[in-house]
Amino acid sequence: MTNRIYQSLLQHKEKGQKSFAVLIDPDKVTVEKIDELTALAIEARVDYLLVGGSLVVTNRLDEVVQQIKKNCNIPVILFPGSPSQITPYADALLYLSLISGRNAELLIGQHVISAPFVKQSRLEIISTGYMVIDGGAPTTVSYISNAAPVPADKNEIAMCTAMAGEMLGMKLIYMDAGSGAKRPITESMIEKVAQIIEVPLVIGGGITDPEKAYRNCKAGADMIVIGNAIEKDASLIREMSAAIHSVPKVSRTI
Repeated sequence: MTNRIYQSLLQHKEKGQKSFAVLIDPDKVTVEKIDELTALAIEARVDYLLVGGSLVVTNRLDEVVQQIKKNCNIPVILFPGSPSQITPYADALLYLSLISGRNAELLIGQHVISAPFVKQSRLEIISTGYMVIDGGAPTTVSYISNAAPVPADKNEIAMCTAMAGEMLGMKLIYMDAGSGAKRPITESMIEKVAQIIEVPLVIGGGITDPEKAYRNCKAGADMIVIGNAIEKDASLIREMSAAIHSVPKVSRTI
């Protein structure tokens, strides 16, 4: 097992290069839609394809990932909502620990259940401190975990949570306002968290236009993840990618 994908993230961060990931929900795509998305992703030079959802009910994960891999060489990273959302056909797995909540099952319990299969899968494992931020609408994660999100205006809580995750050994910090968020995470919060941690910072949820993606990167996000907006209009991939990759590079040693 190599750390090729994580090393690429670190290299991008060191060079000040911002990364763009398109999130594909297996429940919401057909083969034709996958073909369209991957063609656009190749054209737009998307860095990563994330696959997963809070609830995957169609049992098509293997099929979806295999179709993506058939179409392109863009790294496929699993973004699972539960231990059952794992396939060996992907390249890597975000091993999510919900550090913003207080539900032991999502901090470590489900990981204990999934660990043997995850190890056997030979996926590249990227331990990820997952933080749900209040986006103005209830999220599936908050409902299932019975955990309140970090308030949108409490930068200090987000900062301390991210710091704790990094010191516990998380390789990534992923702040998510949730699918269909009414409000994306504020640039102020992104900036404060980015200044306090050294590991790559991933931002997702509620980003619906290229300008917002650009501003989030300027504030300190290392990777932007967009799913909902692209489900509604796949052609946004071009504009989002252009905006994210146009952010001036500021090298940083980590």
